[in-house]
Amino acid sequence: MEQFATCWEGLEDPRTGNAALHDFHELLMIALCATLCGGQSAVAMSRFAEAKETFLRGFLKLEHGLPSHDTFSRLFRQLDPKQFSAAFQHFMARFADTVRGVVAIDGKVLRRSFDRASEKSPLHMVSAWGCEQRLVLAQIATDAKSNEITAVPKLLEMLSLKGTIVTTDALNCQRAIAQQIVDQGGDYVLALKGNQVTLHDDVRTFLDDPAYKTTASAQTIDADHGRIETRTATLSTDIGWLQADHHWPGLAAIGKVVRVREIGTKTSTETAYYLLSTALSAERFNEVARAHWGVENALHWRLDVVMNEDHDRTRKGHGPNNLAILRHMALNVMQKDGSKDSMRGKFQRAGWDNEYLSRLLGMF
Repeated sequence: MEQFATCWEGLEDPRTGNAALHDFHELLMIALCATLCGGQSAVAMSRFAEAKETFLRGFLKLEHGLPSHDTFSRLFRQLDPKQFSAAFQHFMARFADTVRGVVAIDGKVLRRSFDRASEKSPLHMVSAWGCEQRLVLAQIATDAKSNEITAVPKLLEMLSLKGTIVTTDALNCQRAIAQQIVDQGGDYVLALKGNQVTLHDDVRTFLDDPAYKTTASAQTIDADHGRIETRTATLSTDIGWLQADHHWPGLAAIGKVVRVREIGTKTSTETAYYLLSTALSAERFNEVARAHWGVENALHWRLDVVMNEDHDRTRKGHGPNNLAILRHMALNVMQKDGSKDSMRGKFQRAGWDNEYLSRLLGMF
C-alpha cells in the first residue's frame, strides 16, 4: 500500500465531512482491483469488495467496513480529472522510462456517457498510444470530436517526443500540431485529407501522376482470417515546388499508401496520402502508416469488446473521465504482464485467481 500510495502523489481527496469516512487510497485500490477483474462501474466496485473481502483484508484495514457503490460513485464524480491524469503519468513512469518508436494520437467516444437531462454530450477521450510498447502513454478528455484539435497540443505537451514518430488522422493534420511535434524533437507522419483542401489536391495530383517516377516504393502482402491485404507505399522527397506554395512546418517528404483488400469475391481499394517530416525508407513508411491504425485493434477494440467501455453508463460529474483513465491504467498493467494469455483471459484470471491479481498489483 505504501508503494501504491506513491502513485497518487499530488492527487487530492475531494471528499469532506462524513463522506471521507473510508480511506482514500483504499478506495482507489479497491477500484483498481475491480477494474483489473473486469468491473466497470461503482456498483461493480462495491460488489467486488463484498466478494473479495477476505482477500482485501490481507492488505487493507477497512476500518469502517466495506464501502458502498454510492461511496465509489461520489469519489469518481468529484475527483479532479487533471490531477488523476497527472497521477497516471506518474504511474506510467514505472512502465516506460522513455517514449520511443511510433506514437499514435487518436480519439474515441464513450458512447453512453451522454446525459440528455443536462444536455451533456458524450465524452471524447484522446489518447497517445505507444505502438511498439503497446501502452497508453497519456490521455486527455474533450466534450466533442470537434474539440480534438485543441486537445492534441495539450496531450503532446505531456510527452517527451525526442526520437519518436507521431502519427495522427487527417483531422489533426494541422500546421500548429506539426510545428509542435518538430519543436519537441519528434518527427511526424500525418494523414492528409480534404480538410487541407489545396494541399491535399496538390499532393494527390503529384503522386497519382503516372508520368512521375517515385523516389521509393515498397509493398507488403498479409493474409489472415480469409482476407488478403496488399499495401503499397510510395514516397517522394521532391517537395520544393510544394513548400513554395504551402510552407508546411518541417516537411521533408510526401507519400501515399494504397491498400487493396480481398475478402472472398469482393475487392476494395483505398488510397491515403501523408505528410512526413523525415525521409523514411518506403518500407519504414509502410510500417509507420500501418502502425497508426493498429490503435483501433490494440486499444479501442479492447476497451469496447474486452472492457465493455461503450456500455458503461457512468454520466455524472467527472465520473466518465476518471473511470476511462482507470481502464487505461488496468489495460497497461495487463499489457505489461508477461503471461501468455489473451487480454480477456487475463481479466478473467485476475477475477478468479487471487495470487495472479496480487502479482498484477505488485507492478505498482
